[in-house]
Amino acid sequence: MTAASDSHSESGAPLSGRSVVVTRTREQAAALAEPLEALGAEVLAFPVLETVDPEDWGPADAAIADLASYDWVVLTSTNGVERFLRRFKAGGGSKEALLSRKFAAVGSATAEKMRKHGIPPTLVPEDFRAEGLVDAFASMGACDGWRVLVPRALEAREILPDALREMGCTVDVVPVYRVVPAAPDPAVLERLSAGSVDVLTFTSGAIAKAFLASVTGAGLDAGAVMSRSVVASIGPVTTTALRATGYEADIEARESTMASLAAAVAEYFSAGLG
Repeated sequence: MTAASDSHSESGAPLSGRSVVVTRTREQAAALAEPLEALGAEVLAFPVLETVDPEDWGPADAAIADLASYDWVVLTSTNGVERFLRRFKAGGGSKEALLSRKFAAVGSATAEKMRKHGIPPTLVPEDFRAEGLVDAFASMGACDGWRVLVPRALEAREILPDALREMGCTVDVVPVYRVVPAAPDPAVLERLSAGSVDVLTFTSGAIAKAFLASVTGAGLDAGAVMSRSVVASIGPVTTTALRATGYEADIEARESTMASLAAAVAEYFSAGLG
C-alpha cells in the first residue's frame, strides 16, 4: 500500500505533513492523537464506535453488591475502569471496599487509569493482552475456589474468562458498557474518498470491522480506501483481526500501547517506506 501523499514539510518532525486517521472512540482518541500530533502529524478524528450504558445494569449491580466475595477484579480497558468505578460509586461503594480487593489490569493504559482513580493494580502482565494475563494467573497457580469478576464491554474476546474457567476459577463476566456504531464525520469521509489520508490506525479488531462497515455504509469502496493509505495496527491481535477481514497491516506496534503505535508510524516514514 502507498501513502496518500508523497511530500511532507521539512520541519524536522517525523510526521510533519502526514495525515493520520484515529478511529478510536471520542473518549479514548486523545491517548493516540496526542503522541501523533507531538510527532507532527495532522490527526483526523474518525470514531467509528461510541460507548453507551449496557441495556441491563442488573448483573453488574449484583456483582458490585457482592464485591467482597471476589478474589480478583480484572479490568481490560480504560472504558471498563471508568464505567465500573462510576457505577460502583453511584451505588454508594466505598474506597475501602475497592482497596480490599486485588485488581488486575490488561495493559499499561488500563493500569494507569486505575492509578489515577487511586486503585493501584496488583497485577499488570508484561504482555499487554488477555493472553499475557492468562499466563500471569497460571504462573500464580490460579485454581479451584478463586472467584474472579470481569467488568467489561458487552461483547469482547472470551480468551481470558474461558482460560480462567479451565484453570478451575469461577468467573463472572458483567457488562458495564457496550459499543454501538458512531455516525461518520462527513469531512473525514471526503478525505478518505479523495485518497488524501496517509495512515489509518486501528487499535482493536472491533474498531477495524466498524471502520470498514462505516465507510461502506457511506457509499465508499472499502478496498480502495484501505489500499490508498498505510494501515497501522497496535499489535498482533488487531493485525490478525484485520487479516480476517481481508486486509494486511503495513505497520505493527512493538508494544500494544498508543505511544508505541505512534512511534511505529513515525519510524515507518522516517525509514522512507511511505
